[in-house]
Amino acid sequence: MSVAAESGTFAAPAIRQTGILIGDEWRPAVSGKTFQTINPATEEVICEVAAGDKEDVDLAAHAARAAFESGPWSKMDARDRGRLLLKLADLMEKNLDELAALETLDNGKPIGDARAADLPLAIDCLRYYAGWADKIHGDTIPIRGNYFCYTRREPIGVCGQIIPWNFPILMTAWKWGPALATGNTVVMKPAEQTPLSCLRLGELALEAGFPPGVINIVPGYGPTAGAAIVKHPLIDKIAFTGSGETAQRIMVDAATTLKRLTFELGGKSPNIVFADADLDAAIAGAEFGLFFNQGQCCCAGSRLFVEDAIHEEFVERVVAQASQRVLGNPFDSETTQGPQVDRDQFDKIMRFIDSGLKEGATCATGGQRVGNRGFFIEPTVFTNVSDEMEIAREEIFGPVLSVLKFSDINEVISRANNTPFGLAAAVWTSDVQKAHKLAASVRAGTVWINCYDVFDAAAPFGGFKMSGMGRELGEAGLQNYTELKTVTLNLGG
Repeated sequence: MSVAAESGTFAAPAIRQTGILIGDEWRPAVSGKTFQTINPATEEVICEVAAGDKEDVDLAAHAARAAFESGPWSKMDARDRGRLLLKLADLMEKNLDELAALETLDNGKPIGDARAADLPLAIDCLRYYAGWADKIHGDTIPIRGNYFCYTRREPIGVCGQIIPWNFPILMTAWKWGPALATGNTVVMKPAEQTPLSCLRLGELALEAGFPPGVINIVPGYGPTAGAAIVKHPLIDKIAFTGSGETAQRIMVDAATTLKRLTFELGGKSPNIVFADADLDAAIAGAEFGLFFNQGQCCCAGSRLFVEDAIHEEFVERVVAQASQRVLGNPFDSETTQGPQVDRDQFDKIMRFIDSGLKEGATCATGGQRVGNRGFFIEPTVFTNVSDEMEIAREEIFGPVLSVLKFSDINEVISRANNTPFGLAAAVWTSDVQKAHKLAASVRAGTVWINCYDVFDAAAPFGGFKMSGMGRELGEAGLQNYTELKTVTLNLGG
């Protein structure tokens, strides 16, 4: 592992907005309360942000309901909705460097990742769904009798959207794109750790011309603002990305109003490498699949299964690759690994590292804090890991890789599936039959073959088992934001 010098290639951005967006107005919280957002690279306070609560959510929900039922949004031609999404995407592209810098400042991710991955993927997502806006339609259905029967796809209504801190801009786009393309209005709560980029996108949405009340943003804490969104009677649907524990609480709280629910939750994804794989590609994929975004990815390939014939060589090379990651100032273009998002996450990861050591795994590299300021953790690789160890069972959400040895394809399929999670998986092999057997047998919403973390707005993403319900992205992502209505007309005679 090396440490980047502070080159100052990119400057920290100005903070434009810290309020609550309701209708087309930016307001303080009704309570007057604020919370601090912290720079994870320096542990310094960036600014104070309005702390929304039940009262603010109520105002936002009423604004969203009015916009949905009686505002210009409800009467707007679908193609015009698409044009607004395109305009927002254009404004994001125009302000790409500023938005990337906000993401780096608030989240700690390297500026190179924010500019090359997060922003382009978010922009592409909005443009993709802009193209869908005027292509959402029902079907005609032949039924018995002299009737004309058809279906309509109609928007659900007001959508509460709660996003995580690991990809704030990208998750905003994933939520806004299908919701707005289908004619819904939204009340969004960004993560309290990373509210700034979402608030800036709210400003850009107003600049693009979205009518008042279509997009409302209430920053705040999960137990207050988040819970109020889930329980509010004027909100028809909840889309949540985050932990399974929170999703369970949402299901309970949403039961009284039978809200529509979609969840994208955690994972403990198996990354399986056979001896016949292209080892150079597999090593690069193993390193990227775990350490990208400081390991703070729900689909991180944290369980690396390596066939016994190549295990020693592969481990040696993965360790060498991990050791070459450059930690340091995330605004430095040379940095490849920034800090963890906050103190809580840092402490959680360090507890898992301690657990791995106590349970007998071998720390081949890393395992320590870097520096005395900021939440930096060395890229860490554990070997001699067994399936029963905590580091092989629990989602760590940090730069900690567990390497496990296997001998047989049926064995590794069974072990890969021996988890309550089912978000993603990958297989590396030159044998196409083996690849497709793994793809069919592993219980996961996404399976990558000879690649990792390949995302496109057109490809659905979501989990099996405890990793979620419903899908985001692609045509499938639209279905979560529409109700299906059947209309039957008596033709007489």
